[in-house]
Amino acid sequence: MPTHTPPPKGRLLAIGGHEQRHKTDEHASDHDRSADFILQRFVDELHGSRIIVVIPTAAEDAAAAAQDYVEVFSSLGIEQVEVLDIQSREQANSPEALDVLNRADGVLFTGGDQLRLTALLGGTQLLHRLTERYLHEPLLIAGTSAGATAMSTPMIYQGRNDARFVKDEIHITTGLQLLRDVAIDTHFIARGRIVRMAQIIATNPGCIGLGLEEDTAVLISKGREVEVIGNGIVVVLDGHHCTGNTIPDIAPGEVFSIRDLRLHLLSKGQRFTLPDFNEAE
Repeated sequence: MPTHTPPPKGRLLAIGGHEQRHKTDEHASDHDRSADFILQRFVDELHGSRIIVVIPTAAEDAAAAAQDYVEVFSSLGIEQVEVLDIQSREQANSPEALDVLNRADGVLFTGGDQLRLTALLGGTQLLHRLTERYLHEPLLIAGTSAGATAMSTPMIYQGRNDARFVKDEIHITTGLQLLRDVAIDTHFIARGRIVRMAQIIATNPGCIGLGLEEDTAVLISKGREVEVIGNGIVVVLDGHHCTGNTIPDIAPGEVFSIRDLRLHLLSKGQRFTLPDFNEAE
């Protein structure tokens, strides 16, 4: 009989990349002033003493990436922003890194290369403690671009924006596993990534695909309840009810098909619930 797992007490904020970093000024147009400022929402959602830890591990220039967010959060009234620049697995297992993480009310993973995050953090004490706090405490974990993509399982780590609809075109590995049975892709509209997301869902229709446009995000609470925020759209691909899928029957490099793949386009303020097939019946 299925067992019921308590929902996480923490929340996830997955951002599609290129989020605006500064509030618009009083001279901006009405349209600009009405823009949804994602990083302000991140700050507003914090509990406790509002200590933010920025983890720039994925970035090519980690110091510069971290400094950008230190400046943004400082301008938003956060008095304590710490940088946890993990560049080795030894660091990720160190007591010093765990001490920094234990002080955080909010954590933000910058953009860059999501494979660096999983290769350096997977199986470490830091990831174990992050997951533990996410499950049992009101910790807010944000990620932008690669930092968002790495939250999910499965995780895309290689695949051209102009990928064809052929078997084995996309490469997938295990992400940080904060969000299971969901695949997240970012820069979704600007880089035309719907085909590569559809391939992921075809390989496992039990997953939900979330394609995040730039300057757009999803706030996920209780592990399932999703709110769209930001200034673009979120593309939801659902293969649970697909009636035909040729991918198990063809050779690598061949074009495949999938029938009855559901697609939703959602803008800010829209909410939806991710399916949970582990609930007790």
